[in-house]
Amino acid sequence: MQGGVGDYTRALARALASLGHSVTIVTCVKGTWSEPGITVFPVVKQWNWGCWGQIMRIVAETRADIMHIQYQTAAYGMHPAINLLPLRMKLMRGRPRLVITFHDLRVPYLFPKAGPVRRWITYGPARWCDAAIVTNVEDCGQFARLGLPFHLIPIGSNISTDLPPNYDRAAWRTRLGVSANETLLCYFGFLNESKGAETLIRALWELVTANRPVKLVMVGGQVGDSDRTNAAYLARVKKLIDELRLADQVIWTGFTSDTEVSANLTAADIAVLPYRDGASYRRGSFMAVLSHGLPIVTTKGPGTVALSTVPNVEPDVNLPCLTDGDNVLLVPPDDPGAIARAIIRLMSNPALRQRLSASARVLAQAFRWDVIARRTSRVYEQLVQPLPRQQ
Repeated sequence: MQGGVGDYTRALARALASLGHSVTIVTCVKGTWSEPGITVFPVVKQWNWGCWGQIMRIVAETRADIMHIQYQTAAYGMHPAINLLPLRMKLMRGRPRLVITFHDLRVPYLFPKAGPVRRWITYGPARWCDAAIVTNVEDCGQFARLGLPFHLIPIGSNISTDLPPNYDRAAWRTRLGVSANETLLCYFGFLNESKGAETLIRALWELVTANRPVKLVMVGGQVGDSDRTNAAYLARVKKLIDELRLADQVIWTGFTSDTEVSANLTAADIAVLPYRDGASYRRGSFMAVLSHGLPIVTTKGPGTVALSTVPNVEPDVNLPCLTDGDNVLLVPPDDPGAIARAIIRLMSNPALRQRLSASARVLAQAFRWDVIARRTSRVYEQLVQPLPRQQ
């Protein structure tokens, strides 16, 4: 399935299987996939109350020790059934231990003016599960302020760095329509309101009108499988490209294989990810360009601060800090001029590009999937003890 949580689940399943775990995935009917050591049940037509019976049946049949929910509100159609499933599972005889990973804290839709109830539904699974995992600095702070226990385990890159056979970077750039004297910028990830694509297009316009030899490759699928609002946002971005007469400078790859994504990222000179809410380790697109060693221009936000600055947080793992000029270039959100200036700075400074590239590769080592799987496995092992007898 197209989407960061689907990619994450696939990568984590592979890494857990390599540690000797038997992995079963329950997903929607689109999620057909199989691999040695991994069983997939693509059985859910809608993530509503009806999915409970399907999930509990498979849990019972497989005699699972752990049920681990990968939670992102939009992936479940903004319906609260998955949020309340752990509460229901607690009544199940011989139930597995319950773990949830929060990929975002967006609240589900319930009914108009349901604000407090929506927040209760969102954070409830952290209380009803036996363990909760968060992936980034921002959510650490939120859980700490609410007094909720958690483990901090970051995500890794959802794209491997494997390239097509006999890959030739110069030939690939030519295939994309990029000449030797042009700087190739890249954007990776689906388009939605939070990712700042319109700001990127306006920054590109500033570069082009200043006669800078640049092109922009939009790598990967455009809208994904989870958020239906992405299609409307994509239309807005394409309209802006037409209005600014930038169609010749923008290259769309569409959804491709992982190796082709890696080839396109490797062909680029600079990655530009102008998230409106700031760069974050919860973004699979950010992790992918990081692992490919690209110099990155991205935005300041809550996720670019050190964990030590988040009050009352005692995480069981430290995340390296994003530092302007050291491992990324940071600019304010929604500022095309600042993005354009940062790109020009990189275009004119090969030594800075090289330093950021090397630092990105070092930083990416903290987010390898074997490390993530071992940390996740330790959470499981702490939980798989005899459950207290119910009164």
